[in-house]
Parts: sequence; C-alpha cells; structure tokens
Amino acid sequence: MIKDSAIETLKIEAASVTRLIERIDGEFEAAVKCILDCHARVVVTGMGKSGHIGRKIAASLASTGTPAFFMHPAEAFHGDLGMVTADDVVIAISNSGESTEIVNILPIIKRIGAKIIAMSGRRESSLGRNADFFVDIGVEREACPLGLAPTASTTATLAMGDAITVALLEARNFTKQDFALFHPGGSLGRKLLLTVENVMHSGEDNPIIHSGHTAQEALFMMTDKGLGATSVVNGNGEFIGLVTDGDIRRGLAKGSQFLNEAVENMMTKNPQTITREKLAAEALSIMEKHKPRPITVLPVIDEDNKPVGIVHLTDLLRQGVV
Repeated sequence: MIKDSAIETLKIEAASVTRLIERIDGEFEAAVKCILDCHARVVVTGMGKSGHIGRKIAASLASTGTPAFFMHPAEAFHGDLGMVTADDVVIAISNSGESTEIVNILPIIKRIGAKIIAMSGRRESSLGRNADFFVDIGVEREACPLGLAPTASTTATLAMGDAITVALLEARNFTKQDFALFHPGGSLGRKLLLTVENVMHSGEDNPIIHSGHTAQEALFMMTDKGLGATSVVNGNGEFIGLVTDGDIRRGLAKGSQFLNEAVENMMTKNPQTITREKLAAEALSIMEKHKPRPITVLPVIDEDNKPVGIVHLTDLLRQGVV
C-alpha cells in the first residue's frame, strides 16, 4: 500500500511536469523577454504553498543573474508594496488564480505600473485576466487522493520556475564565473574565485634560501617554516630551484657529511612554478598532474622571476578547492 501510493504520486507529478512542455509557447517567450527587458527587479509573490515555491524561484533567479526577491502578499497589503516600483516585473503565483491575498494586491500593482506575469492554472481567473502575461502551470489533478493538498500543482510550478530561470540564464550568457561571483561560499565559488595569492605563504612565512647555503641550513629553514620545502635563489634574488625534505632525506641516506653540501648541488632545477594571479584550482591541477608523481608544494614567482610565495597542498584542501 505504501509503495503503491508513493509510486502513483511520482507518476502523477512526473506526468504533470511533462505536460508543461506543450505550454512553452509564444506567450511563455513573451514573459521571459519581459523579464529580460526589465532593468529593475523581479518581485515574486504567492500565498501558502505557492509562496514557498515562489521563494525558491526568486532565489534561483537572483543567483543566476536576474535581480529578484520574494514579497509576501499579505505583508504587501500592509506596506510591503512600497518595495515595488513601476520598473519592476511581478511574478504572481496562484494555481487557482483566486487567492484572496494575491487578488487584493493586483489593482495596486497595476496602479504602481509594474508588469504582471501570472503563473496560474486558470487563464480565466482574476489573476489570469489582470496579468500582462500568462504562464500556464495547470495540472489535471493533484497527487493527493483527496484532491486538496497542493502536490502536482506545486511541483509543476517549481519546474516552470526552473524553466524560466534557465531560459533567462542562457539568454544572458551567464557563465560559471558569473555563478561563482554570486556563490562565493560554495565549492564552485572557491574554485573559480580563489587565487594563488589568496592561499600562498608569503612574506616571513615564505621559505627562501641562497644557493650557496648548506643542506643543513635548508633543513633548519624547512623545519622553521613547516612547509617541507624551500625556494632557492641566486645572488640577485631570482628563483633558480627548489629543495624539499625528500631531497634532504635522500641525501642523508648517503651519510651525514651531506649536510655540509651547498643546496645548489641538490636542488631541483626548473621545477613547476605558478604566478600569484592564477586560480588556486590551477595550482591544484599542476600539483596533481605532475609526473612521475604528484607534488605537494608549488613555488609562486613574480614577473621578475623572484619567489613571492609557496603553495602547499594542505592549504588548498583547507580552502575547499579540492
């Protein structure tokens, strides 16, 4: 019984969404173009379950390049209509098209001068008749066996809202970089906005040693900075190589006298490097793809080939770049 009920619910809701395809017509395109032409905001409003869906639609629009916010219709009638301007577009959601709170604010919105896009299941309703554009979200029946709880209708509304959002996104040529700009706290934002300069160790925390210094001094430097590597520079302060703790361990395997050798004799010449303005994600890619094995540190050099920092794999992990 439980399984059958759940399956039937999903079938009804899936069918309701599929039937929306035939509603993507000239009127739908006109509504989307109206939003594209709007240089102000999109105000989404709806009561009850439609309001919950409206909040999601507004959030999706705002995060994909269309300035939008949700306005509660009951609060709108008591002052929040002051948030609406003549240059805005209002998306009013009501499956029946007769929600009292929505119908009550329609005359005021018209007086303000904002365009109205109705998302409703009834074109002949009060909302449908008073809107400038009509987007049909009607369903044949709700998944609720009583025909009372909004189920298929809210799913259809949500799907149509996504259709509007994606149509706008593509029309605006919205990119991953744009998305990251509005989602700086998300993993994509970190990957597309975080630069090497944001994560590198610089200044006093950047290990640098002169090429004439010994392996022992390099070991002390790496121990002090705790990064497992140090950049090597020549007399002009230019980057010429990298010494890692692995180099030191391999040298010590030959005898302790190794500690007195100059670092220029053991350093890796022409190692992988990166510049500070590059994305942190690019630094991670270089480290992961290094052959014959991945590396854990990456020197950062400037335009004069001087080491200005060093990136460690743990810093990228800590910042969520991975």
